[in-house]
Amino acid sequence: MPATTIDVQDAQIQLLQLLTIAMKGGEVVIAKDNVPLVRLVPVQPSKKRRIAGLHKGAIRMSAGFTDPLPDEFWLSGE
Repeated sequence: MPATTIDVQDAQIQLLQLLTIAMKGGEVVIAKDNVPLVRLVPVQPSKKRRIAGLHKGAIRMSAGFTDPLPDEFWLSGE
């Protein structure tokens, strides 16, 4: 399928048609004054599966991490 090149002004009017072309695997190039600006392509879903608990224990916090912050921290802007 050949690339479809269209001017920005026309792309605004024909957006739904351009989306259909791109979703079917066609290449859509949007240009301004015959200078290509962007290529419209469908978003591909991530093929990587996330595995829960893969890095369990890799992140450790210091013993005082959940301790309240001192008053000086909160009042230093005055």
